[in-house]
Amino acid sequence: MHGPHLHRAAKSRGVIAGYLPCLILLLFSNGTGQTNPSFSIELRPDYRAAEQSLLLFEDNPVGSGSLAALRGNRIAASTTGLIANSDSVTMLLRDDLDSAKYHRILRNDIYHLEEARANAAQIRALLTELERSYFTRKVEATVEQIFPQDARVSLTIPMYAVALGHENVDAYVRSIRWHGDVPEFTGEGEGELTIVINLAHAVRYGDSTRERYLTLLGVVAHEVFHAAFSDYKKHSSFWQDYRSEHHAPIDELFDLTQNEGIAYYLSIDQRGHGYVPRDWYTRARETFAQFNRNGSELLSPRISRERAVSLIRSANLSGSHDSYGAMCGMFIAREIDLRMGRADLIRTIAAGPIDMLRKYLSLAASDNNLPSFSPPIEQYIRSSQ
Repeated sequence: MHGPHLHRAAKSRGVIAGYLPCLILLLFSNGTGQTNPSFSIELRPDYRAAEQSLLLFEDNPVGSGSLAALRGNRIAASTTGLIANSDSVTMLLRDDLDSAKYHRILRNDIYHLEEARANAAQIRALLTELERSYFTRKVEATVEQIFPQDARVSLTIPMYAVALGHENVDAYVRSIRWHGDVPEFTGEGEGELTIVINLAHAVRYGDSTRERYLTLLGVVAHEVFHAAFSDYKKHSSFWQDYRSEHHAPIDELFDLTQNEGIAYYLSIDQRGHGYVPRDWYTRARETFAQFNRNGSELLSPRISRERAVSLIRSANLSGSHDSYGAMCGMFIAREIDLRMGRADLIRTIAAGPIDMLRKYLSLAASDNNLPSFSPPIEQYIRSSQ
């Protein structure tokens, strides 16, 4: 993808929220420190934008211009404009912050400042929990434990916390090249990968600070996993060979299914690894049916590139159970983890999506209750090298 890159970490919010009462993150059974010397992920948190915004919402003396110019808020302003299709720049944010400061009515409150002010106490409680609980270390350790013990990963990722922004995103990832404190938003694979979390929306995650904290941790871990997996592939001779040989549309779908599926499963770990909502298997069968329909179309030699791109994009729609690739991958990751063991799930990181799908085929062959792939897709999986 070229041009401005906006990857919504919050796409998992709808899925996570459905399992929120039973949320138990993987990190709580795996410690909080990175143990592999070749695996280094450093999240660099910057909480200034959220902290200064809260001071303004609490009627403390804060300069609107300096608040709007903070890096986190510059990114939030640009992202809001990108989503709202408006020329939203720092100047507009400064004017809106000035209006909020003096309690003037905001007729077009695109940054949702009034809502943030109303929830200032909850936002501050969440921010305080982030600052005192080693949040970034827990994210880093959560991601590390799903990779092979000899994985080579080296990443430093800025993470900005804000308390304002567009209503449709809670957290997001952008690639940025800075010119002083002025951001240039670059294409994917360029610039510096940067995570932004909007605490004003994160307070919607649950009824308590703890629930909100855990869900936010899962959302951030989801995106950090993607970054770490991408970096891991750069250092893996297997993945270099795999990508040179597997570049058909169906291979792109399989790659997405593994990448998003494990990331979603990493975000949530059901009670005792075993809890699922009542409609889990019904939804899974529906998801597999859609996967089979679209996957069979992707296998056709007559499919146009435009149609293939559309089908692959719809495999990971934001916040939707119609994200057939991501949801199918999460189901597969869970079944492998529960039935075969965590080591087998981790092994798929090193061995690729075909290995992951073959593992699932072996499970489905021994349990007729598990959803199955269509014969053409199964044949492709079994015949792939």
